Amino acid sequence: MSTKNLFSKEAKDKIKEMAESIDFTMMATDLKNTPFHTVPMSTKKVDDMGSVWFLSLRDSEHNSHIKTFGDVHLTYSDPSGMEFLTIYGTAEIRTEKVLLEEFYGKTDDNWFDGVNDPNLTAIQVKPQEAHYWEPKSGKFVALLKMGVGAVTGKKPDVSNEGDLKV
Repeated sequence: MSTKNLFSKEAKDKIKEMAESIDFTMMATDLKNTPFHTVPMSTKKVDDMGSVWFLSLRDSEHNSHIKTFGDVHLTYSDPSGMEFLTIYGTAEIRTEKVLLEEFYGKTDDNWFDGVNDPNLTAIQVKPQEAHYWEPKSGKFVALLKMGVGAVTGKKPDVSNEGDLKV
């Protein structure tokens, strides 16, 4: 495994690439207590500043925790692609109509009563710390190298991982 830390624009681009392609994350809130509260969330967008955006219900338990504590931990996992991303950051509940309209899609009708739902909010997560893992040369090559490593007993260098400094 090779370490490749990324900074500023490269870090923001990596967060955007991975969070938007993996899409679903487990959002942990109420981090001061154990067990903390965890809920699956669909990523709506990662903006140019590296903030990750979601839609949520105003009266949800995780919104309540965000209002009280603000700290969240996002865990993205794509085992089939061997890609993983973790983000620790601060979250803020946003209600601006322009944001809700930007992020809302037809499939969101499964959870909300339309873009004008008075219970609809957006969550903005501003990363403070992030870390990623991904295959160096794609999943197939990584699996092939791992197979060769199993036969030869030599550990292959199949993945990159590193901190993302936004």
